[in-house]
Amino acid sequence: QVQLAEAGGGSVQAGGPLRLSCAASGSTVTYNSMAWFRQAPGKEREFVAAIRRSDGETYYSDSVKGRFTISKERANAIVYLQMNNLKPEDAAVYYCAATERRILSYRHYYTDAYTYWGPGTLVTVSS
Repeated sequence: QVQLAEAGGGSVQAGGPLRLSCAASGSTVTYNSMAWFRQAPGKEREFVAAIRRSDGETYYSDSVKGRFTISKERANAIVYLQMNNLKPEDAAVYYCAATERRILSYRHYYTDAYTYWGPGTLVTVSS
């Protein structure tokens, strides 16, 4: 049974950095794509960033492009999200997601493209 677990959440002042990680356990499955989504109170879950194993292509939402960086190691067994210049609007529960399936570029932005989800890690940003 595949499990994903996020780590690295916490409280940070606006403008500061934070690094999140997501690790798989309980399986030797190779994930073809891994991603980060986030959800703030009262809002729907939104896409943040993704990375594809086949070519290393990365995808970012417009709101985080240039500030966040997604990376991976161990053939997608671990994925990171380096967040810089954090803003109060970045505060949310951040979720790691993964899929074994090979998906086209446009599919990376959608929650239903992913099979596995972590329980989330909370990020708060103070001003």
